[in-house]
Amino acid sequence: MNDEAGFRQFVNARWPALVQSAYLITLDRGIAEDCVQEALTRVHRRWKRVAVDNPEGYVRKAVVNAALSWRRKRRLREVPLEHAGSPTAGEQVSLSLAEADQELVRALRSLPPQMRAAVVLRYLEDRSEAETAHLLGCSVGAVKSATSRGVSRLRAALGEQGQNEPPPSSMTFRFVEEAR
Repeated sequence: MNDEAGFRQFVNARWPALVQSAYLITLDRGIAEDCVQEALTRVHRRWKRVAVDNPEGYVRKAVVNAALSWRRKRRLREVPLEHAGSPTAGEQVSLSLAEADQELVRALRSLPPQMRAAVVLRYLEDRSEAETAHLLGCSVGAVKSATSRGVSRLRAALGEQGQNEPPPSSMTFRFVEEAR
């Protein structure tokens, strides 16, 4: 298999997961797709070297960096989720994680981008602290701090529904339980 075919196969297999990761950082489907496209364009130039080493890790880091760069560059006013446009029926990318639980998305929206990225990578993508630190380009201690503070904020936001009631969906409940 030549390099071009290998790259296309990788993109076809990983596109939905990469877009989902970028979406959970940017909270905008179109921008998430743009970030993944930008990252893949950069990776494509180096694919021969990347494919030999660790393509998944390299591409994932490029996507996270593109999403965080977008957040830093744009500093746009965020629109509450209730006012955001709904996805069109014909969209090819399944973002079931984000769509399954709007409460969690609202809570994630309240976190600063770097903290949100740490929480998403660590708990929603089940990455190790070391892998999360590598993807974010920071120390393991910074990841521990960001995830601890982020999870505390998410618990507070999700716990506002009442102390004796479980969160509204199984995904939120599972997330809060796993993060303890």
